[in-house]
Amino acid sequence: MPELVRDLRALAAADQLTDADLAQSGVALPVAGLYPSLHLNLSNCYLELGDFDGAREHLRHAQDTIGSLGDDAYGQLIKGGLERLAESSADATTLDHGKRRVP
Repeated sequence: MPELVRDLRALAAADQLTDADLAQSGVALPVAGLYPSLHLNLSNCYLELGDFDGAREHLRHAQDTIGSLGDDAYGQLIKGGLERLAESSADATTLDHGKRRVP
């Protein structure tokens, strides 16, 4: 799945960035603000592949890092994506062990 490879590379690249790197490139977000989206994308990829352990792991990472986002349009977009992933998944309880942690 090309999306999975791309998303894994993006996560690895984010691990190498600093806030100064982002600011220098014109991105007003701290590096921490990249992780909720990156993990959301990976969770979705793993879910589509039927890898519920991988999906669950990245869903938790996304939920654990969502606090780094503001309440602006981007933050609402990612929070909404997390909610939709948890709610629309046919296996949402498998992913989240029956607990809703999405804000």
